[in-house]
Amino acid sequence: MGLVNAKIELKNPRKSELASVEVDALADTGSVHLCIPEHIKIQLKLEEIDKKDVTLADGSEKLVPYVGPIELKFKNRTGFCGALVMGDQALLGAIPMEDMDLIVIPKTREVAINPMSPNIATSIAKKS
Repeated sequence: MGLVNAKIELKNPRKSELASVEVDALADTGSVHLCIPEHIKIQLKLEEIDKKDVTLADGSEKLVPYVGPIELKFKNRTGFCGALVMGDQALLGAIPMEDMDLIVIPKTREVAINPMSPNIATSIAKKS
């Protein structure tokens, strides 16, 4: 399929005076979390909430800072989440994509708003 990127806007909702940051995030449906590099954590003045022991693609484990909250925006969608601080590029994982009801289109290698719900994000809170 190749790599898929999305331009997303990140903001610290606790510090409204700070400007938001637009990043070109790698969309990775096989990853769970939003990941950001250290310089974005510093720029947005995000506080460390915890540490998480994460398993990397090569199978190794690493203890990384978990920061937040972070407000994310993609087109007409907004979401809130925490982020793992690691790597040199922002990575958009499954949790924030699901929260904003986004999909990955492999043929065009792009992230898009779910065409089944173009105006407002949908979600499943309970399945009976």
